Amino acid sequence: MTALFDQLRTAPRAVLNRLGDDEETRRPLPVSGMLAAVWTLGVGLAVLTTLTLIGWMAAPRGAFGEGLPGVFRAACQLWLAAHHAGFAIPGGRIGLLPLGLTILPGALLYRAGLWMARDADLRLRMPARLPKGTPRDVENARRRAQLVLIAQAGISLAAPYALLAGVIALVARNEVTQPFLGEALVSHFALAFLTGSVATARTIGPWRSMLRLLPERPRSLVAGTAVALMSQLAAAAVLVVVAIVLNFGEIHARSEMLSPGFVGGLLLILLEGLYLLNAVIWGMAYIAGPGFAIGTGTLIAPTGVKLSVVPTLPLLGALPAPGTAPAWLMAVIAVPFAAGAVAGVVMARVAPTPMIEAAPLWGFVCGLSTGAMAGVLAALSGGPLGGARLSAVGPSPWEVALSVTLEVGVAAGISAGLANWWLISRRPVAAPEPVRKAGAAITKAARRVRPHDHGARVLPGHWLDATEADTQPIPVIRDDWPDEHAAAAAETFGRRKDSRRDSRRDGRKDGRKDGRKDARKDARKDDPRTAREDGREHDRKGIVDESDDRGGHVIYMDPYAWDRD
Repeated sequence: MTALFDQLRTAPRAVLNRLGDDEETRRPLPVSGMLAAVWTLGVGLAVLTTLTLIGWMAAPRGAFGEGLPGVFRAACQLWLAAHHAGFAIPGGRIGLLPLGLTILPGALLYRAGLWMARDADLRLRMPARLPKGTPRDVENARRRAQLVLIAQAGISLAAPYALLAGVIALVARNEVTQPFLGEALVSHFALAFLTGSVATARTIGPWRSMLRLLPERPRSLVAGTAVALMSQLAAAAVLVVVAIVLNFGEIHARSEMLSPGFVGGLLLILLEGLYLLNAVIWGMAYIAGPGFAIGTGTLIAPTGVKLSVVPTLPLLGALPAPGTAPAWLMAVIAVPFAAGAVAGVVMARVAPTPMIEAAPLWGFVCGLSTGAMAGVLAALSGGPLGGARLSAVGPSPWEVALSVTLEVGVAAGISAGLANWWLISRRPVAAPEPVRKAGAAITKAARRVRPHDHGARVLPGHWLDATEADTQPIPVIRDDWPDEHAAAAAETFGRRKDSRRDSRRDGRKDGRKDGRKDARKDARKDDPRTAREDGREHDRKGIVDESDDRGGHVIYMDPYAWDRD
């Protein structure tokens, strides 16, 4: 199967390389979708034709028509039935089709969608993940582009697939059965689009990336709906298995009445297995309350059973006996409430909301979506099986949808509200997004700053908050401490006086006072720096040393400053 795809993909490239074009080329997405659709139809019809041919050889010749054309026409009808496309027969229509048969085209379409996405290099064109730190608008744009690409891939597979299904519907016509062309086109397009989109999304990224394509709130709604629906289907499957085990004798007796033979018995078991999925959905309608019908005027529900003549299908032997149902069977109605409670908790965990009153509303919305899905499944699982009395077989879609909506919605609303309140109350209050980003930036910048004095004592809190006890103690000046600054100043000025005195003495001895020396002396007298030094020396006498903290900080006070001014 996969080898055939690889050969189809590599053949055009080999031809191009032989022509001298070494550049690898890829087919457009619509071309890949058309090839995938053709392959799916070919393989599916081959499988069904083989099974029909085995039945034609084991059963009477007239059951599948005359000769091999009749066998192929019956295989085409089975292929249409696998997509839930109904048929018109004299006196009525056939709409009760086995949902288990849908697994065959669904699996083939999924494999074809994977091949189509790989052949068109969709994973390289639109990778699933972006680097960390990507802006939010860029992520939203990428998400929208991914959704558009997935939709394009689904349409590229579904459009040619539906057109080919129309051709098959025309071929499958005979004097007894007339397929509905509109149902064939719609059902083939819907199934191919759904499976092709899922396969393309799976090619772009893993299953978790598929959920990340949705925003947070729709993602929680999808998760809650899936949990509620799967919980009910699981409980319904257990109910069906228990009913088959308890009524296995009746089922075996009905099979003996048909006397199909060995090959016919195998085909009958296969047919009953394909209808098991329908039975599970009927079980879900049973535990929801409305129940289901086997013909007009009949009802199988937890409140009671009303039956008439039942078709001889062996699987229907598992139905309960007519009459009032035991009171303990009403306990099965608690299953949808339990499923809704679990779904509400899941929604609150996926997307908790700070608005306490919003969580119950979203829980009820989960009930609405679950009810809608349950109604769709009920409509697909039932349908007419001819005319007259068997024109209504299976559950009522609107009754199932209404019941599941109320049961799941109420339970999910209550559980979502309680779970959301619990999560919000236990979660620390987080700062808004701008404040959190600003704080992170400030912290990152502060880590880069290195203090120059590693031994300095860091005061707690802001410097304005420091108390008197946190500051450095001010030393006390004692009288017995020597004044180092005064001694240093006296030594400095004393040296200057001695040098001047020596120079004057040498000048008198030599007696050489020429014009140049007098000019130098006059210039020195006129120099403002010399005048400033002399003035400072004179002013030092009136300066009082007020305080000395032994740290190099000396405060002087001139009491005669006002007189000079």
